[in-house]
Amino acid sequence: MPQIPMTAAKPQPMTLTQKILAQHALGLQRPWVAAGDLLRLRVDWTLASELAWNGMDRTYTLLGRPKLHDADKFFLAIDHSVDPVTLKNDPRTQKLVQLSQRFATESGLRHFYDSNQTILHTKFYRDLVQPGEVVLGADSHTSSHGGLGAFSMGLGGADVTVAMVLGETWLEVPEAIAIEYRGELPFGATGKDVVLETLRQLRRNTVAMERSVEYVGEVAHHFSTDTRFTIANMTAELGGLNGIFEADPIVAQWLARRQDHRGDAVYYRADPGAPYASRHTIDLSGLSPLVAKPFTPDNVVAVTAVAGLALQGCFIGACTTTEEELVLGALVLEQALMQHQPVSHGTRLVVPGSLEIQRNLEAQGLWKFYAKAGFEIDPPGCSMCLGIASRKAAKGEHWLSSQNRNFENRMGEGSLAYLASAATVAASSLGMQLTDPRPLLARVDRERYAALLRRAPASLPSLTLSEPTPRIEAPGPSASAPAASAPRVIDGAVQRFGDNIDTDAIIPGEFCHLTDLKEIGAHAFHHARPGFAARAASGQTVVVAEEGFGSGSSREHAVWALKGAGIEAVIAKSFAFIHKRNLVNEAVPFLVIRDPAFYAQAQEGQALRLDVTAGAVTVQGGDRFVAEPLSPIIQSLSRQGGLVPAVKKSGTGVFASLASR
Repeated sequence: MPQIPMTAAKPQPMTLTQKILAQHALGLQRPWVAAGDLLRLRVDWTLASELAWNGMDRTYTLLGRPKLHDADKFFLAIDHSVDPVTLKNDPRTQKLVQLSQRFATESGLRHFYDSNQTILHTKFYRDLVQPGEVVLGADSHTSSHGGLGAFSMGLGGADVTVAMVLGETWLEVPEAIAIEYRGELPFGATGKDVVLETLRQLRRNTVAMERSVEYVGEVAHHFSTDTRFTIANMTAELGGLNGIFEADPIVAQWLARRQDHRGDAVYYRADPGAPYASRHTIDLSGLSPLVAKPFTPDNVVAVTAVAGLALQGCFIGACTTTEEELVLGALVLEQALMQHQPVSHGTRLVVPGSLEIQRNLEAQGLWKFYAKAGFEIDPPGCSMCLGIASRKAAKGEHWLSSQNRNFENRMGEGSLAYLASAATVAASSLGMQLTDPRPLLARVDRERYAALLRRAPASLPSLTLSEPTPRIEAPGPSASAPAASAPRVIDGAVQRFGDNIDTDAIIPGEFCHLTDLKEIGAHAFHHARPGFAARAASGQTVVVAEEGFGSGSSREHAVWALKGAGIEAVIAKSFAFIHKRNLVNEAVPFLVIRDPAFYAQAQEGQALRLDVTAGAVTVQGGDRFVAEPLSPIIQSLSRQGGLVPAVKKSGTGVFASLASR
């Protein structure tokens, strides 16, 4: 296809995310991208865990198990459901592990990590991802890798499987917001406290919903790579599509430690006048240790507001807990033990993110402080964060955890999870009550802390900043408009929900080993609304929710559960980005309606008629409401029955074909 000279159009200011997308866009017709543009996108890396691969293997089989685009650029780690007990005794876990092991052998994967070697995001971030890359992962916390300046987002398993096979995907360029941090970060405040303060001020699924979140300002350039990881990781809790920091000399210094996967780093900066939908300033001066109370990560208060709350368990681990936090937690425990604080009865568990981190803490003599404080030390894995392996909180137990989510039943059925930094969890663990860590942090030797993290003063490397050089192509012939579809009408009654219904509620993680739709559907809303499937069978086949439906995990099982239960359509004021993509991929009709009058009329059990083709819904005995129009590519995928049928029809040209329409 002929190229267009770069002078044919004047470039417009771009955000950091937009520059990376422009560099990776295929068939771009001007030298910049803007919010709302539909892109074919070249993908550098795809990632998955064994829990995600369970569903991805189903999609891969439907596609005919083709050759991977680049087997060296697919990263697979067994981490979500494994610990020594489940590996030995649980047939479900054994099946998941064996499925991943067989695929790794079948495909000759270079980056396959078996049970209890690493948490998915930990090793990939530390060893492989580079600034300027595009990364897709079948896990919502794939946003973590924006900490090193990559465009990295979570998607459902079908999207990631297709990208793994084709080396590309499609994306509507998101709007972006900028979050600028100001003020000096107090010693002992880590990325967890920073992101909890961000959630406290901005709230989840509001200004960041379905948007790119760019962390900017001079203060952000002083954050460690571990601090950036945690903030980018929990961008998923804000509702952001991705979170990203500008890669800078601190990132370059980190990359210099690697043996490889450092030479292709590209350093971009957002343009002056970049088109942010909004900007938000957060002052970190005097930031105090924070705690997120059940059952949402933005239910944040100062630790002093809940000090003294009795705890039955303390957990330090999961993907959001970095080496930085583990080291600081150990030093807090050391100070507490030096003061001869008694160790109260309770359950304590610490889990490192990778074997490398485990060895580092062993070499530094830090594990002994955890052991003396009564912590069990498990091998790397997601552990209690998901509550699906042998480690679970019991019903009614209060747990303080350094993980990233505290939804209902997240750590076990009926559990009550509070989120905090590892330092706060460590300070609270001896007395088994929520405790302000600052008196202990004040006693920590700061120079020793820096040395343990190998942060001895050193001159930072200089950087060469880049600008994207996209390949510009003349527009090809447009595909003929599809024939008008026959009207598709759905009659059903409402099952009514409110705001921020998360995927843990739709299908708990304990059922994500299943692949049969009917079986999954029988467990839809298993804890949150028993009898959901029975109501659907009786005719209540339309889900009506409000803001942020499908937030949380990327699990496509949430859509499979709705489909398997017999739900014919979902209506909401807004949808989490990944869940909406999963609805598209499975061709489950969804409508975005914001009119409050609709929600006043569409109460539990109310009869509705949906004209899916026209994008309208009529309330029996009430009014007719028109939904927001869907993008052409979503309409095209829906007409073709979803992503897999579209790929099977058009093969490697699927996204070019869809884009041309």
